[in-house]
Amino acid sequence: MVFSSQTFLFFFLPLAGLCVLIRSKPVQNALLLIASLIFYAWGEPKMVVLMVLVTLIAYGSGFAIVHFKARPRAKKAVLIASVVVILGNLVVFKYLNFLCRTFSFLGLTDPGIALPIGISFYTFQILSYVIDLYRGKIALQRNFFYLLMYVSFFPQLIAGPIVRYSEIEPQLADRKTTVKGAFYGMTRFSMGLGKKVLIANYAGSLAESLLKDVDNAAVLSVWIGVLFYAFQIYFDFSGYSDMAIGLGRMFGFDYPENFKHPYIATSITDFWRRWHITLSSFFRDYVYIPLGGNRVSLPRQIFNLFIVWGLTGLWHGASWNFVIWGLYYFVFLCL
Repeated sequence: MVFSSQTFLFFFLPLAGLCVLIRSKPVQNALLLIASLIFYAWGEPKMVVLMVLVTLIAYGSGFAIVHFKARPRAKKAVLIASVVVILGNLVVFKYLNFLCRTFSFLGLTDPGIALPIGISFYTFQILSYVIDLYRGKIALQRNFFYLLMYVSFFPQLIAGPIVRYSEIEPQLADRKTTVKGAFYGMTRFSMGLGKKVLIANYAGSLAESLLKDVDNAAVLSVWIGVLFYAFQIYFDFSGYSDMAIGLGRMFGFDYPENFKHPYIATSITDFWRRWHITLSSFFRDYVYIPLGGNRVSLPRQIFNLFIVWGLTGLWHGASWNFVIWGLYYFVFLCL
């Protein structure tokens, strides 16, 4: 189910919206959790089980991390094991096909594993819970259903923004839905829907028609097609982020901004402060800084950037094209 579908707009959203009329937060959360699981199961019923199981692993790991608080080595071992399992799930379902194709010369064949919707987003959100708990930045969530709601809540489940547990923790049990907030949420959602339906879809159809036969097309047509494709990517992704932020506000949740006019950036660095902000900040805080960031020698800093941008490319897609795309930004950032 997508936000721009008639099923979502005229049936799912009005029914889910009735939950805000319920004053009891535990009851409201329970109904929103059920609605979120139905939303995800609408397209991939089997994959709901996978998401629940991965969340359950993070939930159990949280208790183990707290239990071994006075034993640093055991605590770190739990963290490493949980991160390996959670990331291993992502590798299997998103990258195993790619890895088998890459190493086909060893006799490996593409297993044809289906990619679960939103797995990259909810995996990073689960990781933020486990890692921040290990770092002592958040408290243990003892209610599994609250943790599952954080992971599966439908506004940001499919296309972000990547919401960290520390940002949403206080809002799970205590939040207010005001008329002003609901109005802002509906306005923001409508803006995002307009970006998606009125601009992105139209720009995408034009780009497809102009780029479908590049070998025989005029140079100007190709450049115009590339331009429309750039607008399609931005308005599609930015539109989904606006809709997610708007939906969250309608239900009393305050989600972080994900785009700030990236196409008026004055440099590559400025661009990545404006484009997919939650992804950039995630890699900065959970990969770049733990590797040493810029507080190390220049060769090591360049190596850290190489790791971050290689992973950034891979996160966007299981293809060498995406890896090269990420390293393209690595080269310019180094320069």
